[in-house]
Amino acid sequence: MEKISHLGETLTRWRVGRSTFLALPEKGARLMNWNLTLGDGSVRDVVYWPELTTFDGFFKVRGGNPILFPFNARTFDRGDIHFWRAADGVRRPMPMHGLARQADFKVTRLDANGFAAAMIPNDEIRACYPYEFEFTVTYRFLPLGLSCEFALTNHGQEPIPWSSGHHFYFTVPWSDGAKRSDYVIRLPAGKRLKQDMTNGQLMPGPVLQTTEPLSNPNLIDTLHTNLASSEIVFGERDRSGDVTVRVSAEKVPPPQATFVTWTLDEAAPFYCVEPWMGPPNAAEHKVGLHWVKPGSTERFTVSVGVQ
Repeated sequence: MEKISHLGETLTRWRVGRSTFLALPEKGARLMNWNLTLGDGSVRDVVYWPELTTFDGFFKVRGGNPILFPFNARTFDRGDIHFWRAADGVRRPMPMHGLARQADFKVTRLDANGFAAAMIPNDEIRACYPYEFEFTVTYRFLPLGLSCEFALTNHGQEPIPWSSGHHFYFTVPWSDGAKRSDYVIRLPAGKRLKQDMTNGQLMPGPVLQTTEPLSNPNLIDTLHTNLASSEIVFGERDRSGDVTVRVSAEKVPPPQATFVTWTLDEAAPFYCVEPWMGPPNAAEHKVGLHWVKPGSTERFTVSVGVQ
């Protein structure tokens, strides 16, 4: 583990076996990059991070793993985007992907195996999410993978709603000369959904096979639920190095657990495979919405590995 000065910030780098991880825990608990040294000495980026000239607008950078909390993606209140309505009936703002990615965090653990960081509430957070809570992100780094645990503790007197997730930007393609169409993903989902962008409600998604090429445009912005397995696997056809993403420690996750597949366009050097607690806009339609009782802690843990 070492500290690195870059663009006016102090980053932390971990080397664990053949893996190198780069993060800025104080800013959104953000994992920025994960790369793997191969047997021939070459380096493969697993989690993508672009070359930057400034950290201005850091939380909007398309790369790394933005933390989505307390809700994923777009929330709606009665047809109006970027709002939500709590149990008290009050309508409040909620930015795209929630509050964590632009928040400051306090590092509570930093060692050779990873870090833990707690979100620091500010006036914006309190206005959007008016609860007495502690939200902690804990990363554990491994020679060929990582795990990340969210822990939400309720210090107040009323239940706290949440439906959180990850926005991993994976490097695709990762082999020289390969195209996105050379990569396939195995998605053992019993139901595919889309979000209606006019009102936030869920609607039927495309008909997909269990295994699809990553070049299939029908994968973009599709929600994969009713999963027969906690694992989604993607990689290059007939080659080693597949990436496995797990949304639960159980063999079969809760039925409302969701994977999202997304990329910006055909030329983007990344592909996002996102494990979520439930679909977007959970606070309104209640699908995948979780509640933390007063005095309790609820956890959500995902893992990623390279085979």
